[in-house]
Amino acid sequence: MNYNYYIADIFTKEVFGGAQIAVFPNADGLTDENMQSIAKEFNLSETVFVSHPEAEGNTRRMRIFSPLEEKDFAGHPIIATAYVLGACGDIELNETITSILFQQNNEDIEANVTAENGKPVFVQFSRQSSSSIDRFTPNDDEIASFLGLEQSELDHKKYSPRLVSCGFPYLIVPVWSYDSVRHAKFSYSAWSESIAPQTAASEILLFAPKSPFNDADFNVRLLGPNIGIHDDPPVGTTMPAFAAYLCSFDITQKGTHVFAVDRGDAESRRSVLNLEMDNKGKEMLTLRTGGTAVMFAEGKITV
Repeated sequence: MNYNYYIADIFTKEVFGGAQIAVFPNADGLTDENMQSIAKEFNLSETVFVSHPEAEGNTRRMRIFSPLEEKDFAGHPIIATAYVLGACGDIELNETITSILFQQNNEDIEANVTAENGKPVFVQFSRQSSSSIDRFTPNDDEIASFLGLEQSELDHKKYSPRLVSCGFPYLIVPVWSYDSVRHAKFSYSAWSESIAPQTAASEILLFAPKSPFNDADFNVRLLGPNIGIHDDPPVGTTMPAFAAYLCSFDITQKGTHVFAVDRGDAESRRSVLNLEMDNKGKEMLTLRTGGTAVMFAEGKITV
């Protein structure tokens, strides 16, 4: 049987940018083994398989596979899938904003697709999460050593390192400049000799409160013992923790905040995530994540 697929570049307005996600808009009939084998063959960060439940309207079941395993939830695939379903005509975009309900393994997520002339131009979804924040972190000397930075590059005036978890713990580290984010180089030996492994965090979210690009307010990068030295992986799953981190400082006033975060640079598949967070000073934080996408390729496979 033939199955059509599309590959979209997410959180970007140009091909060869952002993160690539493959989407099968009609995967009814594929087995779990089929989906895992296809994801492994595509070898992208995520491949999405969409099925059509009996519920009427714009409800779709989506399953997400990395080359190694199935994922219960991921943010990038929501943007990609909503965009692809609108672009290929599986979902009709007759209104300025069209809602799609995605059934994932662990929760249902509603995505809103903004359209112009029946074509998708922007996708946004909302999610609530609770966080735990710990100020017990490695000292500056240790942080600088396992990031390959000088202590003077770390920011302690406006922000400070904190351990934040919204289900997965990240050590979030602020630096003064964009260049520090881009030039950081993770040292596994320095990491293993520090107290960092004792904090339960296995990944570091390094950020600077500035970007050389006009469409972003922060530049972020993920590093860690399980991330390649030259890798700059997608950061969508870190955004709830990053938003909770920002809200943990008194300088972030209560109310709705709109800002953009970019990952990478012009030569490394730069992504731009548009975020809205409602800071009510409570444990539960509502975060709306949005972005643009472009179609990169389409084709079909026979299974």
